[in-house]
Amino acid sequence: MVARHTGEDVVVDGGRGELVLFWAGFPLLGAGLGAGLTALSGWIAGLPWFPFQGLFELLDRWPDERAYPIGAGLGLLGGLALAVVAVRDRLTVTVGHHTVRLHRDGHGRDVARADVAGVFVDGEALVLLDTAGGELAREKSDLDTERLREAFTRQGWPWTGQDPHRDAYRRWVEGLPDLPPGADALLRARQRALDGGHDAETRELHGELARLGVVVRDEGKRQYWRLVPGPPPR
Repeated sequence: MVARHTGEDVVVDGGRGELVLFWAGFPLLGAGLGAGLTALSGWIAGLPWFPFQGLFELLDRWPDERAYPIGAGLGLLGGLALAVVAVRDRLTVTVGHHTVRLHRDGHGRDVARADVAGVFVDGEALVLLDTAGGELAREKSDLDTERLREAFTRQGWPWTGQDPHRDAYRRWVEGLPDLPPGADALLRARQRALDGGHDAETRELHGELARLGVVVRDEGKRQYWRLVPGPPPR
């Protein structure tokens, strides 16, 4: 992980080494895996549960000088596809004195320092809390916690180190009476999206719950919630 200075801003991202890994390492690994599977194509073709049986049957019938380039090429393409996904999911955090920019997948959002009461890392997420106790941002991140702490504290942001409201969270089960009207239905929908691995829908419903004054955090496939101590955002 890398923290670098751009003017007065501090930028935290995975650095050039991470990009080299994505764009070179993943395709090379994919090509090697494709060649290895081609060498085992005859055995794999005899496994009825293994996917892409037709492809492995073809590779097994073709001569080596044709089968190996095709197998390695398909693996390389798979590695490139994985690299594209990894780069799109890469988070860059640019911390200034007055704003922080959270940039991912070609899109960025700015959060003003005046709106932030606390910054911390919760598991695999960077979290910014507002002055009412709600969440301004919760971004999935594999960035080094110490690098993030250094960047935010250097610029004078309130780094709390941990969630000051952690003890207020409760495990969600359907039909809880203490939730605001409509929140239980949103949590049911979010649970389905979480179970199905639909990340975009999960994030969207997280935002809908925030508008009701409900903060949600996940542990695996389990949802935990708390109410915002102050008035919910308008």
